[in-house]
Amino acid sequence: MEVDVTSEGCGDALVAAAADRFGGFDVLVNNAGISIGKRPEDLSLAEWRSVIETNLTSVFSASQAAYPILKSRGGGKIINVGSMYSIFGAWYSAAYSASKGGVVQLTKSLAVAWAADNIQVNVLLPGWIATDMTAGARRRMEGFDAAIVARTPAARCGEADDFTGPAVFLASAASNFITGASLAIDGGWSIQG
Repeated sequence: MEVDVTSEGCGDALVAAAADRFGGFDVLVNNAGISIGKRPEDLSLAEWRSVIETNLTSVFSASQAAYPILKSRGGGKIINVGSMYSIFGAWYSAAYSASKGGVVQLTKSLAVAWAADNIQVNVLLPGWIATDMTAGARRRMEGFDAAIVARTPAARCGEADDFTGPAVFLASAASNFITGASLAIDGGWSIQG
């Protein structure tokens, strides 16, 4: 089901469709994201709002819509996708960094609010990952990719497959006593001084 995650009622529609199709669900993964690579003084308010709506408001909307279903099933998991820019800023990603920082704080707030309902809410923080979204930055910013890889102890960019294990863990009963946590998936990039 393709939807505009910024549209009013989108979270309710997605959750209802999933519950109808599968007879309910136990895990919600919020993974929408866009970025506009501009200096903050060059961002229009419309561009700012577009990024915030897509990256942060959609997480709130889908999570809020999923809550009654997860609660009625005795609990569940919400896995949000933030970014290492949730904790580090960059001149070219003010709206993106702000939105993903908001995802981390929203994750903590939902984790506290819903822990008594046996709903664990955690966030994955991708580092520099080879995706369609980062491909544009690689083309526009010569040497950027190589500089990140040089600073990363694992000496490579991340791949989509690097999220499989962490996502399965956070979706499983093995993580039942983990909530509000932020898990960096960055090859050690964030631990460098």
